[in-house]
Amino acid sequence: MLRSDETTGFGTYSKDNSGRYYDKDGLPNVQKKGLNIFESLSWYHTMINLPSGYFLLLILLFYIFINLIFTCLYALIGKEHLVGIKDGNTFEQFMELFFFSTQTFTTVGYGRISPMGMMVSGVATFEAFLGLLSFALATGLFYGRFSRPKAHLRFSKNMLLSPFKEGKALMFRLAPYKNNYLSDVEVKLTLAVREEENGVWINRFYPLDTQIQKINMLILSWTVVHPIDQKSPLYGLSDQEITDTPMEVLVFIKGFDEAYSNAVVTRTSYLNTEIVCHAKFKIMHGPDSDVNTTILDFRLLDVYEKME
Repeated sequence: MLRSDETTGFGTYSKDNSGRYYDKDGLPNVQKKGLNIFESLSWYHTMINLPSGYFLLLILLFYIFINLIFTCLYALIGKEHLVGIKDGNTFEQFMELFFFSTQTFTTVGYGRISPMGMMVSGVATFEAFLGLLSFALATGLFYGRFSRPKAHLRFSKNMLLSPFKEGKALMFRLAPYKNNYLSDVEVKLTLAVREEENGVWINRFYPLDTQIQKINMLILSWTVVHPIDQKSPLYGLSDQEITDTPMEVLVFIKGFDEAYSNAVVTRTSYLNTEIVCHAKFKIMHGPDSDVNTTILDFRLLDVYEKME
């Protein structure tokens, strides 16, 4: 009798959740409600996890927005309280104020324009102080993003159901895409299914054994194989029953990154609709033309061929 794993962190009753458990990026498919934005979001985690392009764009927009606010303050106080502003039309004078604001915010201070009077000097002092704090926070976020341990692994889009030895097996492929090296890499698979028990639909989580659970070094691609034998919860099911049964294979990978000198973790999952029957992966590595080194071709990561 297979025993369900109760340590996954997801609920027992099927009616209490819906959709897949993990998105393809490894994040739990959970939305939190009943909290205001300041309670539900960790700004640090949000900024650390933002894609690089969005992060840089947000920093730039914040920089422009803050300087526009101080530009408007200087305009309200009056340009006559700033010595050195050139005469010109409204737009040219507004840009003069904007560039003075950027120089104050960054504490560059070229000196051509200088404040005169208590009010404008106080605003400039506060802006310089705010600029120092902002750049300190931005530097900390840049360092946090740069130094954060990350697995840097890519997974195949599909899981294959293929002949294996005298039976069949589920398998997927992963490979490191950065110039980092992971050692002591472990994999853990969990099968999530919904089963009816006494008229109630229950979530069940069954551990899936793998042919190889741990490897010393992850250098090339690794095809993780779950043999469907008598110990497997999928034993006795036909290929059609496996692909038709609503289920999800949760993937958990843990390894040690030598550069970070720290453990790294990543997750993903595969739905039954992402299982391809009677197929095998094409080999994605091989020697170069000079037979001096090995080429790992990520264009072949998701490529498979159908079998008879």
